[in-house]
Amino acid sequence: MTANECIVGRRSIRSYTDQPVSHELIEKIVAAASYAPSWKNTQITRYIAVEGETKKALAKCTSLYPGNGTIMEQAPMVIAVTVVTGRSGYERDGSFSTPKGNGWQMYDAGVASEAFCLAAYEQGLGTVIMGLFDEEEAAKVLGLPEGRELVALIPIGYPAELPTAPKRKTVDELLSFLT
Repeated sequence: MTANECIVGRRSIRSYTDQPVSHELIEKIVAAASYAPSWKNTQITRYIAVEGETKKALAKCTSLYPGNGTIMEQAPMVIAVTVVTGRSGYERDGSFSTPKGNGWQMYDAGVASEAFCLAAYEQGLGTVIMGLFDEEEAAKVLGLPEGRELVALIPIGYPAELPTAPKRKTVDELLSFLT
């Protein structure tokens, strides 16, 4: 599969079969995602693979959008995407490098999350990146230590559906050139 085929073919999957996802396959996907670029190569993204009773408890942290809980409950696994705080976008003295402040950590987590999803797609797995959940409750369920922040939840499994791509904007709408 070419990079273009992977990018164009990947869809957000919200329905999964009950086939489990092996830990070895998740390790392979994380190994590929570890090559995602990050601010000054800080590599702040960390993944937690959640299954069983902990996954059920995590699915209850979706009162902001209960549909996400339903998706998480039926996925065989959920990946919690976390970041190590206080590194991305900072200089060694603790000052911010740019006016974006700590916004770089979300940028790094987003790039790493999409790299994870593309690597999963290449392995025949489906994913959807979720941002609507009770962050404080979910962090408690996960037992996150100080200095780590939960930024996304990614249900993962073998797709029970293969949705078609929604209509895309044209290149003319998306791109401009300046000289």
